[in-house]
Amino acid sequence: MLRVAVVGSGPSGVYTAQSLVQQHDVPDVRVDVLDRLPCPYGLVRYGVAPDHEKIKSLQGNLRTVLEEDRVRFLGNVEVGGPGLGPERLLELYHAVVYCVGAARDRRLDVPGEDLPGVSAATDFVSWYSAHPDAADDGFALDGVRSAVVIGAGNVAVDVTRMLARGEDELRPTDMPEPALGVLAGSGVHDVRMVARRGPAQGKFTTKELRELGTLPGVATAVDPAELALDPAFADPAALPAVNRRNVEVLRAWAGTGPDTALPRRITLRFFLRPVELLAGPDGRVGAVRFERTLAEPDGRVRGTGAYEEIEAQLVLRAVGYKGVPLPGLPFDPASGTVPHAAGRVLRDGSPAPGEYVAGWIKRGPTGVIGTNRPCAKETAGSLLADAALLAARPVAPDPLAALRAAGLRPVEWGGWQSIESAERSLGRSLGRGSVKIPDWQGLLAAAEQPA
Repeated sequence: MLRVAVVGSGPSGVYTAQSLVQQHDVPDVRVDVLDRLPCPYGLVRYGVAPDHEKIKSLQGNLRTVLEEDRVRFLGNVEVGGPGLGPERLLELYHAVVYCVGAARDRRLDVPGEDLPGVSAATDFVSWYSAHPDAADDGFALDGVRSAVVIGAGNVAVDVTRMLARGEDELRPTDMPEPALGVLAGSGVHDVRMVARRGPAQGKFTTKELRELGTLPGVATAVDPAELALDPAFADPAALPAVNRRNVEVLRAWAGTGPDTALPRRITLRFFLRPVELLAGPDGRVGAVRFERTLAEPDGRVRGTGAYEEIEAQLVLRAVGYKGVPLPGLPFDPASGTVPHAAGRVLRDGSPAPGEYVAGWIKRGPTGVIGTNRPCAKETAGSLLADAALLAARPVAPDPLAALRAAGLRPVEWGGWQSIESAERSLGRSLGRGSVKIPDWQGLLAAAEQPA
């Protein structure tokens, strides 16, 4: 028997487990999927916007893998904490695959970034997605009339959309009740999504972009003159398909103009980079100072020395994720990844027996959910090719018993089903569908109840 630990139960971790148990070359593989949280699915549960039910339905596919006889989910197990570093894991398992993602957001590194009212978009997402690590005080939107979202990817589009949605669209989601109350009662009427490059370089998908133009009660605006600064805008035929479709959506919006009678507005701005966040009279952020940029032939942008200030009582930065070191593993701070060769962790340039990586910690925060499949398959292939050598090393007879003996309280699959049951009950009590439990105490208490 080959015992494997997969650290992380998001798509990359679950796809790795699937690749390991559904092959035929090594028939007896047992996989424990470990997660720091008591809930599985990673960013599918805590990163996909609550109004995107179709994407969230991917949880059903991940569930099928985690319910395999040879796969075991063990939540509430923090790898890298006291007593459970890489060395200890290799005493419990023949191999360990780290699928820990990229946990830190990138900063703007401009003056004023630490003003009250300035946050990472990832923190905003965690709050409305009920991540148990989200700040207890959440986001107070009292007095916020205008918001600026800095970035041009799907996360920027998500938070822009969530700020503009009304209560009728938010109530059917599984958003926690406190976040629902704040967003439904907010006075935000103007949301600007600002990118330092042009429309042809947007990282959002066309489906996400187009959705901004379909929100009830929301006008979507874009400046034709600003779009025209992009050399590819006039003739997008040579662009990759996604970028070309994005430009076509923006061209259509520029040609029609917004409905100014609608109560809320989303404005997309391009060729502006933030240089300073300015305090308002109350000490909170009150505006963002941007410098106009122009495109260079190589696709980069340069500053022009022309500046503009945009009002904002809330600023969310959505300029990417960055991997963080896991204690005991090698780490490349430049790329935010663990050095590897085809998924095999490299220590001092050589493969470390039994240690592997998949997902963002392997390749960086790029791609969409489906990108994790071939990435996981490659890593699983490397591990299985090493199986004979790995299986020859003695390991603990029962990793779960060893984890419990170390004082951990793993949440098994039945505990997760109890959490699901508790969230359905919570939703019924509120006259809603299933509603997420947003705190550690509530999740762990629910896990101990009968499903």
